[in-house]
Amino acid sequence: MKPYYETKLGKLYHGDCLEIMPELEPVDLVLTDPPYGVGIAKTGMVGGTNLAVVKNYGAQAWDRERPPSSFFETLVAISKNQIIFGGNYFADLLKPSPCWLVWNKDNTGNFADCELAWTSFNTATRIVRFRWNGFLQEAGGREREVRHHPTQKPVGLFVWILDKYSKQGDLILDTHLGSGTTALACERLNRQWIGIEIEEKYCKIAKDRIERELQQKKLPGF
Repeated sequence: MKPYYETKLGKLYHGDCLEIMPELEPVDLVLTDPPYGVGIAKTGMVGGTNLAVVKNYGAQAWDRERPPSSFFETLVAISKNQIIFGGNYFADLLKPSPCWLVWNKDNTGNFADCELAWTSFNTATRIVRFRWNGFLQEAGGREREVRHHPTQKPVGLFVWILDKYSKQGDLILDTHLGSGTTALACERLNRQWIGIEIEEKYCKIAKDRIERELQQKKLPGF
């Protein structure tokens, strides 16, 4: 399997994760945000508050349905642990867990106050407070993030997650890489990573974002 793009730490594959996953080596952690099947991408229009203007990402069909049970079975088979955003949409396909991550987005308007991630860890549930409210974003990032994907997660959030639930030398897999957040967080923390993305336009966006991250790491102070 030839990667679409690779760095010293990671590889990005363009294709269907259900076809690619069986070809992969075992990984230490899956951190992913698969489609919830709620149709958020069908119009391409997201936003519409005083802090989050409407943005057109282009109508897409990838969120018409959630992944099949075989997707979750394969995830568990090839990984030691898993963190799956939108776990509340897949509760019937996942085993009970004591450890859920509750992302407090500090939102306004009609957006959800938080998002839930199911995990396979046998530890306590945690609340992660990370502002992601239009142009108001959590302080401490390298720069204000541009949103390229309708369900894009902030890099700082995934840095926090990986710092707490993985260690140096671990191999991280994201089966739905989107605009590249998981890869960016891995590069920032020096984790090995594999990303899979079915849409080529997002592969290109992820590649561009990763290359900008690598250039920043070369600057003094980073």
